[in-house]
Amino acid sequence: MRVIVTGSSGFLGRHVAAHLVQAGHDVLGVDTAQPPPGITGWSHVSADLSQFAAALELVRTVDAVVHIAAIPRPTGRTAGDVFHTNVASCFNVVEAVRLAGISRLVYASSFSVLGYPFGEPFVPPQSLPIDEEHPIHAQDAYGLSKWLGEEIVEAAVRRGNLSAVSLRMPWVQSPETFAAQIGPRRETAEAVRDLWSYIDIRDAAEAFRLALDWQGEGHSRLYVAAADTYLTQETVPALQKTLPNVPLVRGLGGFAGLIDTSHAKGVLGFQPQFSWRDYQDEGNAS
Repeated sequence: MRVIVTGSSGFLGRHVAAHLVQAGHDVLGVDTAQPPPGITGWSHVSADLSQFAAALELVRTVDAVVHIAAIPRPTGRTAGDVFHTNVASCFNVVEAVRLAGISRLVYASSFSVLGYPFGEPFVPPQSLPIDEEHPIHAQDAYGLSKWLGEEIVEAAVRRGNLSAVSLRMPWVQSPETFAAQIGPRRETAEAVRDLWSYIDIRDAAEAFRLALDWQGEGHSRLYVAAADTYLTQETVPALQKTLPNVPLVRGLGGFAGLIDTSHAKGVLGFQPQFSWRDYQDEGNAS
């Protein structure tokens, strides 16, 4: 297919674009920034998707859109800037997709729709592991923008002729980023705000490929994550120490993750393949 990947110069976007190219798709990357040096394999257009005309012009000649472009956290920018940029660009892309008659959309959502890790105050989960039945608790500008992005997608699907998948991801990591980003955090009290969850960038990219190839109808909102936590301690003892009053709806043996991806497996065939525990074997310290 001819596919637009928005946010293609960012960490997640460029890995998704490369993976889709490898899978045989013709990719057009869209970003306000140029791709990093050495990134090849797809065409690139610089565009500000907060401008509706730009979004509409770009999507007219493609078969599907993968919308990743967003300010990825509510830090370093004002809350209003994060919210406005993310919601406006999402609305413009989705509305352009609808008007152009494109039938497939994949949206990069976030497990921040649960209010993690940025929300104040921290609200313990209703139950664990997290699945699609868990209530939404978005609080901060970023989490709210992702939740409203899903609702924008839902509204477009409701109007017909469009099927979509929203992928709710925790912290995206690679063998190169894990030690610097998660290493210092996982021993702190703040780590519980992540639910100790992450997803390897290769599994994330594969989830987008599977979502693009999905043949279903309607709008599927799916959690995708690694099968384990990023802790060195086993999961149940860590929960007994940190979240002792949160009920478990099923057993969590060993280092089992706190995000249930079984729905994504049933809908897309998604199964995480990578763990940080293997990163050292790939030549990177964990």
